[in-house]
Amino acid sequence: MVLPLGKIQQLLKELNNWYLEGDMIMKEFSFESFGESIKFVNFVAEIAEENQHHPSIIINYKEVKLMLTTHSESGLTEKDFMMAKLIDGIKNDG
Repeated sequence: MVLPLGKIQQLLKELNNWYLEGDMIMKEFSFESFGESIKFVNFVAEIAEENQHHPSIIINYKEVKLMLTTHSESGLTEKDFMMAKLIDGIKNDG
């Protein structure tokens, strides 16, 4: 079920540097090298496969941008916030 805006704003407060853009939550990560970026993306891919919830990913050298939304619901659901917390567990970069 798509979450109402109030609930989305509440859940965003529990996350580290994720922000709302349209019907997605997003976060940008910085790394020391391209190789580190790819390692991180591979960890994200493993978590996404385990949870059957896949982010959109943009890799730009040492920068990785992740975007989460629930495509089947056409908006944000609890699954997106659960994935964001799991991803933050990989690299909590403040």
